This record gives sequence, C-alpha cells and structure tokens, in this order.
Amino acid sequence: MSVGVLRREIIVKNGRNRKPRPKTFKTEDAAKAYAAKEGLKDFVIQNLRNEVSTKNKYRIVSKN
Repeated sequence: MSVGVLRREIIVKNGRNRKPRPKTFKTEDAAKAYAAKEGLKDFVIQNLRNEVSTKNKYRIVSKN
C-alpha cells in the first residue's frame, strides 16, 4: 500500500484535520443574540475586518 493511499484513508476516517475556527457573525445584532442565547456575560464584540471595508465580520471575545 502506498503512502498516499494510507494518508487518504486516515483523512477520510478522521475527517478534516483542522483546528476549529471561532464562530463569526455578519451583524452585530446576530452576535449579541447568540451571546444572550448562550448565556455569556463578559464579552466584547470584535470586528475582524478593517474600518475601510463595507462588509463587516464580527466575533465574540471573552473578557476573562
């Protein structure tokens, strides 16, 4: 069995071997609603895009 086939079988068995990414939101209201639903108290909503961009992308960052 070649190395390429073995590696492909491992990836198929375990799924994508990638670190989970943080949840992001298109609107600040959606981020606040998610935080309220999850019961988060101390958090800051951070914009991941720069100020010049017309589209925004938000993520919730814990203050702890």
